[in-house]
Amino acid sequence: MKRPDDKQRVLPATTLPLTQLFRFGLAVTLVIISHLATTTLDYPVVSDINDKWEHFTAFLVLAFLADFAFPNTAWGWKKFLPLLGYGLAIEVFQYFLPHRLFSLWDLGADSLGLICYPLLLPMLKQIPLLAPRWHTG
Repeated sequence: MKRPDDKQRVLPATTLPLTQLFRFGLAVTLVIISHLATTTLDYPVVSDINDKWEHFTAFLVLAFLADFAFPNTAWGWKKFLPLLGYGLAIEVFQYFLPHRLFSLWDLGADSLGLICYPLLLPMLKQIPLLAPRWHTG
């Protein structure tokens, strides 16, 4: 049996429903982003925003959701790399779509969203609903 350390936290059972909510939110967000990244449909609300801001914001939100969906693992490479891999997979997939392009700029915006997420952690720790994420019991 592993002992909790700084990288691994055991949360109280009261956080389980919130964790499940974040996992559901992560799954839904991944489906929505995948759809938006591959569809030929034009969504006016989405298309009015600069593409790089869309990528940045999407991956900032994914980082938040992934971090809270798996609260026993601190934010780090174990969460960063799969999300970056997802961004790369989208770009590779788009390369094969006639209406999309592969873009390293998009991947850079994705990365920037993931890199900026830890900068928000001090503010997130002040939100009472989210504070149990960092308590070790």
